[in-house]
Amino acid sequence: MNPIVEHIVSWLKAYQEKAKVDGFIIGVSGGIDSALTSTLCALTGAKVILLNMPIRQTSAEYNRAQEHIQDLSQRFQNVSSFEIPLTDLFNNFESLMPFETTNQPLAMANSRARLRMTTLYAIGQANRCLVAGTGNRVEDFGVGFFTKYGDGGVDVSPIADLTKTQVFQLAESVQVVQSILTAAPTDGLWEDGRSDEDQIGATYPELEWAMDFTGDEANLTVREHEVLRIYRGFHSANKHKMEPIPVCLIPSELKNA
Repeated sequence: MNPIVEHIVSWLKAYQEKAKVDGFIIGVSGGIDSALTSTLCALTGAKVILLNMPIRQTSAEYNRAQEHIQDLSQRFQNVSSFEIPLTDLFNNFESLMPFETTNQPLAMANSRARLRMTTLYAIGQANRCLVAGTGNRVEDFGVGFFTKYGDGGVDVSPIADLTKTQVFQLAESVQVVQSILTAAPTDGLWEDGRSDEDQIGATYPELEWAMDFTGDEANLTVREHEVLRIYRGFHSANKHKMEPIPVCLIPSELKNA
């Protein structure tokens, strides 16, 4: 077993036992991050529940999720799954919103992630399972490419210290299905199936470089300057996702007045 895989699996198992729960629940999107996370959880031997929660999903995303669920269920006896179609629920939710909300595509896209988070916690709590997060290092701590209280609402984050490049490498080592290994990364929140690169404007290897860059900017190419600008823009705009919620501290003289 890959030593990083072995380390994460051991960490997950120790956390699960300390928390005195039965296992883990993961939302499977058809993407590389959820595929790796769910496989790592399955390798613990604990109970693992996989949820496919389509909301107006593209057929490609849906089919990849189903293929992964079927593959993991066949490989591991401790894995079970449910399909929870959320399109009707989302349609009803959308119909109740004022026009100003439904006219904001990002607000509605993030609402999809928050409905899925609610579903994961409902089923997870009923089955004594921790919600396993699927965010990687670049998404969670670099560009903040996740939904606050959506896919960012989790109990444990097993792959959050891995770059996207490392995620792909580990996914291949644990035999994630080929269709996921070769698919362009996407967050699955858009009906047109747009990729992460389409939304961000840079590839994950470029963002990984920008995240760790400490050199002399005078020697950079035009593209490298552009990638740094993109990375810093996302990092600054999404910093509120990566830091603790601001708390208004009341001075003692006011409390005791």
